[in-house]
Amino acid sequence: MSTSATLPSVPPQKTRWLTADEQRAWLAWLGASELLMASLDAQLQRDAGFPHTYYAILAQLSQAPDRTLRMSDLAGFINASPSRLSHAVGKLEDRGWVTRKPSTCDKRSTLCTLTDDGFAVLVEHAPGHVETVRKTLFDALTPEQVAQLEQICNAVLDRLDPSGACRP
Repeated sequence: MSTSATLPSVPPQKTRWLTADEQRAWLAWLGASELLMASLDAQLQRDAGFPHTYYAILAQLSQAPDRTLRMSDLAGFINASPSRLSHAVGKLEDRGWVTRKPSTCDKRSTLCTLTDDGFAVLVEHAPGHVETVRKTLFDALTPEQVAQLEQICNAVLDRLDPSGACRP
């Protein structure tokens, strides 16, 4: 009698390996995106004393009507889990930059609102952030490449977020 478990028969799947061109593009995108986010985070930590996630929260709220979003929508826009967002928003609340309150329309939802102090912090640090985005990304591209980058990113977003729930 065999002591090894018998696995159910699974039909083999043909792996669609990346072509050489796709592999080079993948590695370039991976390296560029990781270094870009690290650069943005380092700049904000150095100049503002907080991470890029906090900036993203403040920026999303600043563009919302009444500077207010449901926490679940905000989590989607910044690609954060509810618990990660709740922790970050708690830190921003401690600084007086946002407030949270239950929604009057939907008792299950919590609303997050950017305060005037939070907006002032965003206004103060936006120029340095935008300059870093410009230097690290857009200054390296031609106008045609910027248009291509937008098309490429939108194609990927259409695949990953077909409902548009993660896009403001």
